[in-house]
Amino acid sequence: MAVLAALLLVGAVALVVLAPPELPLGRALFLLNHDLPRALEGGIEAHAAHWMWDDVAMPLLLRPVWLLPASIGILCAGAALTLGSRTGTGPRRRSGTPRRWF
Repeated sequence: MAVLAALLLVGAVALVVLAPPELPLGRALFLLNHDLPRALEGGIEAHAAHWMWDDVAMPLLLRPVWLLPASIGILCAGAALTLGSRTGTGPRRRSGTPRRWF
């Protein structure tokens, strides 16, 4: 998770530095492939609820291109820190012979 977080955050910084300022995600996808936004809309409407395109996908496509990898990178970094701190949560059992109480 930490490696994925680092890759996403470095990618977000690269997009901030190299892309035109305030380039929306939808425009970047259109520049990659002219049919991609239309195919994305058709796929979401065919395989998910109709409201997901209007209420979830469209607002994401209007945000700057660097925001999505930065957000996912921050979530992965938090998950890596949370999962990494769970080392000794339960009671420890000793191996070997049982203890004698007499």
